[in-house]
Amino acid sequence: MKKLFLILSVLVFISCDKNKLDKKGFAVATPDISNSSDNVDINEIKKDSLLFETRPSRILKTYHKDHRLTPIFKVNQRKDNKERFIGSLSEHNTYYYDRENEWNGNYMPGLSAVYGYNFVNISHFDHSLKSRNKLFESPVLIRTLYYPAFSKDTLNSLPISRNYYLVSVYDEDTNKDGFINLNDLRRLYYFDIHGQNKTLLIPANYSVMSSQYDSGLDYMYIYAKKDENQNGKSDSKEKFDIFWIDLKNPLNRGVQYD
Repeated sequence: MKKLFLILSVLVFISCDKNKLDKKGFAVATPDISNSSDNVDINEIKKDSLLFETRPSRILKTYHKDHRLTPIFKVNQRKDNKERFIGSLSEHNTYYYDRENEWNGNYMPGLSAVYGYNFVNISHFDHSLKSRNKLFESPVLIRTLYYPAFSKDTLNSLPISRNYYLVSVYDEDTNKDGFINLNDLRRLYYFDIHGQNKTLLIPANYSVMSSQYDSGLDYMYIYAKKDENQNGKSDSKEKFDIFWIDLKNPLNRGVQYD
């Protein structure tokens, strides 16, 4: 009985905590004011305002010593006590291991994967050139960032590393409700190691739903729904298609099933 009470208490706590936060997303055409002063009063910024503040999170080390990433988050405010905060980074992990495959907990060998609440952009810094650039020109809603793992991974007994970034993201108000949020179509983009040459890997009229890794081919399978009724969102009755992406070179890709 005590165990049941404890479980119910935890569930109630989680439910209450979620009610203190707004749903992920923001109004469209919102400028990034990450360089604004701390004098900005977030209480004066309405939920539907085209203005919001951003802050950086912890720096991510990539396999390539000159390249570092800084995740950028939207500044949020709790409903109950008006506390300002940003989301924290979490990692997608796997515990797959054998003598031929040391992935160091990474979701896919050679690639670390992170996500977070209202994760809206990524800043890339090249220490060899002392230059920086953002992967997206304006704020987006990032579902998952895949980047070259800092660890020394192996696949089928061979060392493996990556030289690119993949970003699963909501970057357009596809359903025309005035917001970029989880109700829009989700895209998947490729960037080279410099955070340049942005390339859409799945057609724009699809919404990415999930992925699967094939260690035999070193492929990533993407399960996506085609926006058949063109309403700018995924619907339960729309069918799944499957795309393959060669992780040795993600620009090499195709249709597995439709």
